[in-house]
Amino acid sequence: MRKFLREQDTKVMEYDEQLVRRLIGKVTVYDERFEVEFKSGVKVDVER
Repeated sequence: MRKFLREQDTKVMEYDEQLVRRLIGKVTVYDERFEVEFKSGVKVDVER
């Protein structure tokens, strides 16, 4: 998944509900970060 996302030529410029529902399984919010878990199992931490 990470490789696929890095190799994409275009950026998503606006929110796409369908894309989000297809790719993201869960988002967990913490005080200083949040964690995005994709349906593929890949987890990404996003720092504040």
